[in-house]
Amino acid sequence: MAEPNSPTKDIQEANTEETSECEVNNEKPPDSIDSKPKSDKIDILLKATPNTPIMKKKKWSVDPDKKIGSVIDFIRKYLKLDPSEHLFLYVNQAFAPSPDQIVHNLYDCFATDGKLVLYYSLGQAWG
Repeated sequence: MAEPNSPTKDIQEANTEETSECEVNNEKPPDSIDSKPKSDKIDILLKATPNTPIMKKKKWSVDPDKKIGSVIDFIRKYLKLDPSEHLFLYVNQAFAPSPDQIVHNLYDCFATDGKLVLYYSLGQAWG
């Protein structure tokens, strides 16, 4: 079971053949975080910009009603960033969504091939 402050609280691994098992804080993420079935989740692809730590696992499933702020919090915890370090998130290398933006809204407008591609960076990169 994931701990309350675990980064897997709001986001879970997408189970596909192209992604590898990932362990966060030396414990395996649960198979299901929310009561919603996997089909109700949105797949997001998290890509690092240059000079940014790379996440071992890039494809994650997110509850469509979550805010982008929860994705940012997840990445911060996963990368074990200090509170003083900045983290910027971009949609399709174009613009930075506001933290209160709903994942489903971004997916509806900017998803490609059934995935929402988000780039993360420790410094401003685009937009």
